[in-house]
Amino acid sequence: MRALEESPDSHLLNMKLKLQYNRAPLSIFKYNLQLLSLLAVCLTTSPVLGQTPAVTNVRKNQDAISADQQTLGVAELVRTRCSTDGKNVYTEWTGSVYAFMPQQKQQKLFNIIGMNVGRCLQNQQGQWFLTSRELTFYLDPQTNQVLDRWQNPWTGEVVPVVHVANNPVQNVFQGETPIFVAGKSVIFSLDVPLTYPNILASDPKFEDYSPEPLYQAGEFFKFTVPIQQVTNPLLTTAPNVSGTWTRIAPWLPWMKMKGKPGQLVYSASIRKLLRFEQLSPFLQQEITSRLPVYREAPRCFLAVDTKLQSNVVGYKKGLRKQT
Repeated sequence: MRALEESPDSHLLNMKLKLQYNRAPLSIFKYNLQLLSLLAVCLTTSPVLGQTPAVTNVRKNQDAISADQQTLGVAELVRTRCSTDGKNVYTEWTGSVYAFMPQQKQQKLFNIIGMNVGRCLQNQQGQWFLTSRELTFYLDPQTNQVLDRWQNPWTGEVVPVVHVANNPVQNVFQGETPIFVAGKSVIFSLDVPLTYPNILASDPKFEDYSPEPLYQAGEFFKFTVPIQQVTNPLLTTAPNVSGTWTRIAPWLPWMKMKGKPGQLVYSASIRKLLRFEQLSPFLQQEITSRLPVYREAPRCFLAVDTKLQSNVVGYKKGLRKQT
């Protein structure tokens, strides 16, 4: 049995909804599909959606300490992250998750593997939107097998593992993005610090799962792309993109850490892919056999109630059924 849930970063990309998936009912948690109130607003795409807007040249920051610290515009970011023709673009990541506790040696808890399928859309006003879906699976750090249950090394309790299924993951691209010129490539840096109230903390039923008053985390991305590809107006997408993803976050509620101090650090490598068949065989199999909606990105931008932006809404609904 395998559960899926939205990761503690839905505020990260403006709007994420909860999709929880179970291979079979769990004895402790039962995560059902949580369908948050959703209003689909299908954008009217520009007649020139398949064309690349005027290329914004690399601009030097006159106040920067290094001459290699510059910026690029929205068109280049769209070409790097997805594609200007509205087609599906895939991103895959692999990495590890570490536990950091005060005055204790760090522990590697999990390996991870995941994917995102995204689509960029442009409205008639020329604004670019990203809409996507993503999965992440927690793996045994020794065998690299998908975990269904996990023994908490601090409490000794065996808990169900809740994997990540975010649908949708969305963002609005605007303004210029900092880059670092490294030889024939540029590196995009996207830093997203997060702090907002933790709705689980106000309910004593969830004291063992997530008692902290504030949810505090951060997502830090690096995307490396050849200069000739990202600034080429004849290309709808830059095919050779790689990067890193670092995430600093509190314990996952399903870990049931009972208020112990500490945090998680995710460290992963990223690669961009243009076809579903280029994903790792494991991801292809999971999507084809169990989660077919994750084969394609949404075809329109989805607007949600901003009051539902907190990811822990799903945790609260799922855990309440077990208390």
